[in-house]
Amino acid sequence: MAVYNVHERLLAAKGSEVGALVDSLSAGQGDGLWPGEPWPPMKLDRALSTGAAGGHGPIRYTVRAYVPGTWVRFTFTGPRGFHGFHEFTALPADGERTVLRHTLAMRTTGLTRLTWPLLWRPLHDALLEDSLDRAELTCTGTLAHRARRTRYVRLLQALSR
Repeated sequence: MAVYNVHERLLAAKGSEVGALVDSLSAGQGDGLWPGEPWPPMKLDRALSTGAAGGHGPIRYTVRAYVPGTWVRFTFTGPRGFHGFHEFTALPADGERTVLRHTLAMRTTGLTRLTWPLLWRPLHDALLEDSLDRAELTCTGTLAHRARRTRYVRLLQALSR
């Protein structure tokens, strides 16, 4: 099954500010993009750079390409059945606004053809909306709207603990 999933947010922030969020990925307390609890933290075996390996929870990946302040692409190495990548991109819209985009493009095989729509996609979508909320809050100090988790996502989170 082919999967193409995009989440984006227009932020009232300069490209350099949003790019700094991309650069902060996996920096622990200094990470202004990755959401906190209840999501598993993103961890890499070294600073964000091409070749760094890690993941979050059971999702594993390697940094395939990285342009500081602009773009990072991660290639999946797990779980079994995930074949593709996900990436964050900071796209300046004008001098004062920037689009922060997350793109996931992959092919699923085996059991993942069933678990993606039932398990992984709802969790992925909720995590990404929380990430965009965090980015907006980090850049602007406010949220135009807060992402809401469905009961189903809350149930999946509870079961995964």
